Parts: sequence; structure tokens; C-alpha cells
Amino acid sequence: MLSKVYTTSVMGIDGFEVTVECSAWDRVPHFDLVGLPDTAVKEAKNRVAAACENSGFKFPPLDIVVNLAPADIKKEGSSFDLAILVAILQSDGTISHSLDLTDKCFIGELSLSGEVRSVSGILPMTIAARDAGRREIFVPAENAREASVVDGIRVYGVSGVRSLVEHLKGKAALEPTPKFDTGLAYRENSAGIDFSEVRGQYKAKRALEIAAAGGHNVLMIGPPGAGKSMLAKRLPTILPDLSFAEALETTKIHSVAGTLKGSLVSSRPFRSPHHTVSPVGLVGGSATPRPGEISLAHNGVLFLDELPEFPKSVTESLRQPLEDGVVTVTRARAKVTYPSSFMLVCAMNPCKCGYFGDGSRKCTCTPQTIKKYLDRVSGPLLDRIDIEIELPSVNYDELSGRSEAGEPSAEIRKRVNGARAFTYSRLERAGEKNPVPNAKMTPAMIRRHCALDSEAEQLMRDAFESLGLSARGHDRVLRVARTIADLDGEENISADHIAEAIMYRSLDRKYWNR
Repeated sequence: MLSKVYTTSVMGIDGFEVTVECSAWDRVPHFDLVGLPDTAVKEAKNRVAAACENSGFKFPPLDIVVNLAPADIKKEGSSFDLAILVAILQSDGTISHSLDLTDKCFIGELSLSGEVRSVSGILPMTIAARDAGRREIFVPAENAREASVVDGIRVYGVSGVRSLVEHLKGKAALEPTPKFDTGLAYRENSAGIDFSEVRGQYKAKRALEIAAAGGHNVLMIGPPGAGKSMLAKRLPTILPDLSFAEALETTKIHSVAGTLKGSLVSSRPFRSPHHTVSPVGLVGGSATPRPGEISLAHNGVLFLDELPEFPKSVTESLRQPLEDGVVTVTRARAKVTYPSSFMLVCAMNPCKCGYFGDGSRKCTCTPQTIKKYLDRVSGPLLDRIDIEIELPSVNYDELSGRSEAGEPSAEIRKRVNGARAFTYSRLERAGEKNPVPNAKMTPAMIRRHCALDSEAEQLMRDAFESLGLSARGHDRVLRVARTIADLDGEENISADHIAEAIMYRSLDRKYWNR
């Protein structure tokens, strides 16, 4: 008897449908699995047989062939187990041949005992099932909450083979998982960190507020203990709230990577890889392509602490994703594209000992040592930084609490949300169909939305010549000035806005003499 069951798999961060065809004959028992399966899929034969027997069903002693179509796409992972078992049981007659399974999709890994284990990538696989016209989907119970985010398909959480078969036979119905409430608040601050905990560093706080409002890349330079890492870790608490579309896209990436906690990513990601990370770990890839750190930071922050300690092969791999907002990984088996639109935040000491230019302690580095240390950061990468901040050492009065406490993150976030709303409203009024944060404006958009009056134009000209700005650097100054104007609620960029934006590009000349 021939049976046909539907499941889905993942390529990149998108799902695609797979048809599981099973044909069985009453002859010498044998089990063949075809359709370009990898090792994990081939091993499904043993998992399925054991799960069937240990769930109280006799595994059919037949000559069985299971085909995973389309046969020209590599099938990877263990998520096909449940669909293969259902196809075999229907082919055998344990599940009625007359039962129509065309509107159903089955996803899950089987344990030898018959339990259904969770798998990665449930969200994009559920979306693929819905788009293929399936009206019901059966997933591991642990993944049911994640799958319930998708509209237009009924989700059933399955804990074991027996409960699923009894449901399909009509003996004991499974309860569908309640739909995820897309009206819930997406912001979380489980770590309990807040900007008010940072003493002093008012210039740096202002710069990070501008960066959050416009989505700009940031470089912080200062001695050890100045608060660089502390500020960076609190940046997500002032970023604009995630829209549902952003939350869904971010969740797909974390679902595929197997790092998802909960049903929906509700706050902007913050990724801080160690400087020993490999280019593949940062960008993504390996023999079986997986998202890297830059994709896991999509719609959030990628923080590189101690920037000069990262190998150049790692930092230089950021250049293209920073410009394009996506990264394409090409391997012999597959070519996949991952979103990678993130804020790059870097922190570094001014020299190897950390105290070059600091008034509190004497630097012990030679000029040659300082130059060698700073030259680990390439000019092309610096050219992609919008805002550069120098952090001085914090004095005793600031640390002891005698100075006023800083603003809480909630207050700063209100201004950031207001500025982002002003940006989108301004762009929509100007006829832009796809409003973007100021950091993502194209050169054509910069010409349309960053017009300068004569005073601001002269100031920009002087800075371009004195600082030796590149064309990219020129555009980045204008983007930052546009964000400062949006924070002030101003339609036009003034000379004051240009002056502040230029101030955030001055460290190139001081440290790198560029």
C-alpha cells in the first residue's frame, strides 16, 4: 500500500515542504530510505522501528521503501522521524488507509521509547507548512508554543507516538495549542540592568542615545575600567521596541540556530563573541551552513570587546555584511543567505597597557608599540563606524555616588522611540515607500533628506578637508547629523547638528592620524 505524508525542513532560515512517500510489499523484510538523506536521516530507520515497538505497535515485517521528495535536495537532521513513522503506519494499515492526511504536517524527532523530541527551526517550518496549504501541524510538545506564533494553521503539541496515533484514529483527541497573543509586549529586561547604574560618562551616554535612535555603529576608546563594556551591555535597554515583523524574523534565525528560548524573541538581541571566535563562527557557515554571530545579532547589537585582539580575518569579514545587511554563505552543498542587519558596537583600549592619553596613570608603551596596537584596526573597518567616543577614567565623586544618578533606560528609550517615529513619519511624508533608520539610508536618500543650509554646508566642507573624510565617511556624518536633528524634532539639519556629528568622527585623526 502506498501512503503519502507531508513534513517540512529548513534551508537557510526559510522552510520548504518535503513529501514522505512510503510503499510496502509483503515479501522479505527490508527498509530502504531514499531521497538524498544525510546520516542523521538515514539513522531514522532505527529510531522509527524502536519507537514503534516501544509505543505498543508492531513494526511491519514488510519490504518498505520511504522516499523523501524532492529527491534532488539534501535532507538533513532528525525532524523527519515523525512523518516517516506516520507514513509507515498508514501503509501498514495501523492508521486507516481512508484517513486523509493531505491537510496535515508532521515534524519531530523520535526517541527509542517513542517520545517526540524537540527540533530546531520549527518556526520557519511551520510557516512553510501553512504556505503549502496544510491546515494542521503536529510538532513536539516543547516546540508547540513556538509554532503557535504562525497564523492560519492549527498546532498540536505531541509528546509521544501513542497519543498521536490515538488522535489520528479518533480515540483520544489532542488539544490544539492556543494561539500566541501577538499583542503581548516584546520588551524584556531579565538581567535587570539599567543605564542609571552608569556613573558619569555623560558624553558617551549621549552618543549611545544618538546611536540607538539612528541604528549607528559605535566605537568606544578608553582606559580599563572606564565603563565601555558596562555601557555596551545596557545599550539594548534603550533601543527602539521590536515590531512584530522584526520579532518574527529574529525568531526564525534563533529557531534555526537552536538558541531560541521561549516562543518569540521579545527584545533586541545582544551578542558578544569572544575575540577567539573564528570567521565561520562570526559570519556563519561550516559544512552544513548555520547562522553566525552577526545573524544572531540581526535587529540587535553585535558587541566586539577588545577590538584589536580580534584577528583581522575576523574583523574584515564584517565589512560586506555591514554595508549590505545580509551575508551569503556558499558551500559545495548549498548557498544560503542570512539577514545580518545589526548595530556594531566596538570597545578598545587606546594602547596595549591601556593608559595612553589618560591623566590618572602613566602609559608604559613605546610609540612603536602604540602604533602596532592601533594598526590592528583597519582603515576600511573604521570607515564603517558612524560614532567614535573617547571615555575618560571615572573620578571618585562619580563612583562614590555624590554626583547625580543617571537617567533610567526607560526615559532614554522614550526619546529614542520618539526620534525613530519622527524619522519614519518624515520619510513617509516625503514619499518613501520603505522607511528605514537613518543609518540605513542609501546615498540617494541622503541627497533627498540631508540638505544643508549655507552655514552647515561650509562647516561640512571644512570638516571634510581637515579630517580627510572619505566619501563613505562624509555620508556617515550626514546620517548622524540627520539622527541628531530627528532627536530634536527638527525637519532640517542645522550647523549645530553637523558640528555634533563631526565631533563623533574626530578620533581617527587623534589615534590613527588619518
